Amino acid sequence: MQTTEIPKDYEHTSPAGAEIRVLMNNEHGGIAHCTLKDKIVSKAVRHKTVSEFWHVLSGSGTIWRKNDGEKEITPLVVGVTIDIPLGTDFQYRSDEGDLVFICVTMPPWSGADEASYVADGAWEATVK
Repeated sequence: MQTTEIPKDYEHTSPAGAEIRVLMNNEHGGIAHCTLKDKIVSKAVRHKTVSEFWHVLSGSGTIWRKNDGEKEITPLVVGVTIDIPLGTDFQYRSDEGDLVFICVTMPPWSGADEASYVADGAWEATVK
């Protein structure tokens, strides 16, 4: 059994550009507290092995998702939960305040090489 609290400092930056505070992992999945700083546009990415669920805790933003030719732009506001199925291209931005969300990955995050960059996202990334 595990118990944890949100770490004060972030542990690393996601391939897309968010600050990541890992909360917990096991053989089935992982959960992290994520922050995309105010007015930042992430890099567009696609995961190689994981699906994700996100739940927005604070701030607001927008996510673009593309899967099997279907594209969708969704507002990310407090209380919204979205999925990112395996093989989905996605990009997100923080529109008002830091965008803070919980991210669940299934299976667990495998490391920085989990994501590949996508050339045709919805917006020009401000993350370098």
